[in-house]
Amino acid sequence: MPDALGWLPSLVVFGATAIALAAGIVGLRRLGARREARDARAVVAIETDAKARLVRADEAVRDAADEVRFAEAQFGPEAARALAGSVDRARGWLREAFLLQQRLDDAEPDTAAERRSWSERIASLCESAERAVAEASASVSSRRAAERGAAEDAPALRERADRLRARATDAASMLDRLATRFDASALAGAGGALRRAVHDLDSAHSALAEAERRLGERPGAPIADLLGRAEHALGRADAELASVEHVELDLARADDDASAEAARLDAELVDARRERDAAVDPDAASVLAAAIGELSPVLVGRGGRSVNPFADRDRLRAARDRLEVARAGARRADDRLAGARGALPGAIAIAESQIRVAGLALERARSFAGADARTRLAEAERQLGIARRESDPVAALDAARRAAARATDAEALAHFAALHRGGDAPRGARTDYLPPVTRMSAPEVYDASGESR
Repeated sequence: MPDALGWLPSLVVFGATAIALAAGIVGLRRLGARREARDARAVVAIETDAKARLVRADEAVRDAADEVRFAEAQFGPEAARALAGSVDRARGWLREAFLLQQRLDDAEPDTAAERRSWSERIASLCESAERAVAEASASVSSRRAAERGAAEDAPALRERADRLRARATDAASMLDRLATRFDASALAGAGGALRRAVHDLDSAHSALAEAERRLGERPGAPIADLLGRAEHALGRADAELASVEHVELDLARADDDASAEAARLDAELVDARRERDAAVDPDAASVLAAAIGELSPVLVGRGGRSVNPFADRDRLRAARDRLEVARAGARRADDRLAGARGALPGAIAIAESQIRVAGLALERARSFAGADARTRLAEAERQLGIARRESDPVAALDAARRAAARATDAEALAHFAALHRGGDAPRGARTDYLPPVTRMSAPEVYDASGESR
């Protein structure tokens, strides 16, 4: 009996566990059912909206299909092609949307997630279809709006074209009159503008004639495209004729500018001759002389009216530019020569002083100074001689500066030799050290008269 009672606690625990497990399963099932019911209620609103959008999209596509037939009748098949393509694409999207709606309406049960996804897809397809047909229909509507009143605009464009044709005739007469006074090259730009204007006028007249023919065959026929083409051509012709009509004034202004340029060039040539005579640099004087000889003939023969004021003005401006470049180069060369001439005495004095200092240093270290110091001092004296003999101040200044640099090197080497006393340097001391000196270039070779060879 006691053994039988020992199983009782275990049975109680197992029973309680089974009851709790059964209660958990029932609770989870009820929770899932409640969640499914809540999702189903939420999907109902999405499905209702999708059905309404499907109806609207279908109506929009049907209206657009009717609009295609109207556009073909009014504007022709080519004008309705874009709208027809949009209708075909919209019908393809609607077919997919109707298939999804059929899945929602069949007897097979679907989960709330599936119904939500399909309804959202239907709404997206309907939106794409409505947008496509709306954009294409708007294009046809804008063209139809442009046709309203187009027939009333045609007479005004015809009158404008006739006025421009009369202006073109007057412009041609003016060019014929100017051709007796000016060269053909001076009138080439105006002649080209007149030819372009006449071509545009011909295009405008052709478009207007075609529009009148359409209206004569069928009142209310679409002519907005022809009128737009004619208006664009008339605008171009107007601008071209305006440039032709200003050519006489432009020629007179160019002639005045050429006279002013000639006066300025003449004055600058006088200044250039004065600078040539006062130049201290022979090269600068020769550059100025060459420029004066080249540009002076430009002024010859300008007593009468020019047959091409445009070319005359441009030629004089180019001559002034070339003369100014030559004068600027001559001034730079003259300034460089004058600067070198002014700096030369000081540079020679510095070189002489440095050579004397280097000579004294070499005398003090005579027993220890090597060939390097003596060679640099000799080179310094040679460069100083070149500086004194050289007729070119720039070359003389360079030689004087080289003389000072070589003398400085010779002094540094002499001090170094005296400091280390040749071979008496302590054992282990560095003997390969040299003070910083200037590297010498190959010496120039001079003949007996002192001239370089």
